[in-house]
Amino acid sequence: MRKRTGPSNPILRFLIDSIRRNSIEKYPFWEDISKKLSKSTRSRVQVNISKINRNSKDGQTIIVPGVVMSSGNLNKKIKIAAWRFTKEAKRKISNTGSKIMTIEELKKENPKGTDVKIMV
Repeated sequence: MRKRTGPSNPILRFLIDSIRRNSIEKYPFWEDISKKLSKSTRSRVQVNISKINRNSKDGQTIIVPGVVMSSGNLNKKIKIAAWRFTKEAKRKISNTGSKIMTIEELKKENPKGTDVKIMV
């Protein structure tokens, strides 16, 4: 019997499958996101708010194929899409007037992935 690898969370597995079905047809941007989400929990991306603040501009859309952590402050109005946010990170982002999105919402809003910066 073969050992199953990849995420065990059924919601995350469904998201990865959904992204892959759409990316094979047209958009390699989403294939890259699905590969990053498919990594093991230990290898998955964790990005602090301070890094997002340093590497983004006002009005920009950021995607984090992993978890957004709460260390640091955000002083720009941006859109941030991620697999998961910590409670404190959600609070800090909301206080600046920035928009918090799921990856599914971003995929519906911007199916081509144009003008979206991947934060790893």
